[in-house]
Formats: sequence, C-alpha cells, structure tokens
Amino acid sequence: MKKLYIFILISLFSGSAFCQYPLDKGQVQLNAGFGLSGWGKPVYIGLDFGVHKDMSLGLELSYRKYRARWDKMYFDHSITGISGNWNYHFNSVLDLDDQWDFYAGLNCGWYIWRSEAAYYGTDNTGLGLGAQIGGRYYFNDKIGINLEAGGGNAFSGGKLGITVKF
Repeated sequence: MKKLYIFILISLFSGSAFCQYPLDKGQVQLNAGFGLSGWGKPVYIGLDFGVHKDMSLGLELSYRKYRARWDKMYFDHSITGISGNWNYHFNSVLDLDDQWDFYAGLNCGWYIWRSEAAYYGTDNTGLGLGAQIGGRYYFNDKIGINLEAGGGNAFSGGKLGITVKF
C-alpha cells in the first residue's frame, strides 16, 4: 500500500513537471475558420507565435463579402483585413490542464471596405483597434478547436475554427 502512495505522488509531480503550455515559447500555431458577424460571414487564417509561456503574438488575414440594403437598393460589399494581435494566456494563473487554453488580448489591423460605385462611402480603408477573449480545446498535442469573441474592429462578433500546432 505504501508503494502505491509513493507511485501516485511521483506520477502527480512528474506529470506536472512535464506539462507543456498551450503555446510554448518559439512554437507556432495555425488558426483558420469562420467568423460570426452582422457584416457577412468572414473567413480567416492566422498564425500565432509563442513569445513567452503566457504570451503570444499573431498575424491574421480575413475576408468577407455581403449584401446590404440602403435607400431601397441592394449593394454588394467586401471587407479584407490584415491584423496583428497580442494575447495573454491564463493557464499558469488558473492552473489549467494543457488541453485548455484561455486567453484575452488586443488587436490592431488595417481593413479595406469595398462597395459598389453607386453606394455612398465606396472604397473605405481604415485602422481597426479591438480586444478579444477566447479559448481553445486541444484534442491532442497538435490539433484543437477555438472560439473567440471580440469587438472594436471590422471583425466584431466572434470566430470559430481549428488550431494546428507546428
């Protein structure tokens, strides 16, 4: 019985000693999926880079196309965006299992709105600043799903997608 207790203690301590953070420093992950928005259904693809055990920097490209009614007429619009983000990952603070990744952060991007020539405000571009909060669940060491909510930029709403670590 005493050997069983020692074995359990050693297993618990060694398991936590080899525990990896969701995105280790120097590690890269690919994120891709669909957005949730009132301005069409965006698609996105991005890369996150681990810069610290609790922080990551990322780049993202997004695109959406939608149709809107204005003054009894319908107009086609599209929004293309490239943005960067910074996230703080709460796994160390919350002592979470490495299958989970909860984070919050800030983003900044450049967005290009294109509309039909007859629509007021054609070809607008602009800087977008925003914040996000999200989470991931990893099925194994490489693949997971992500869900994110955010606001303050052209990608306001949320995102649902897949994450692949390299």
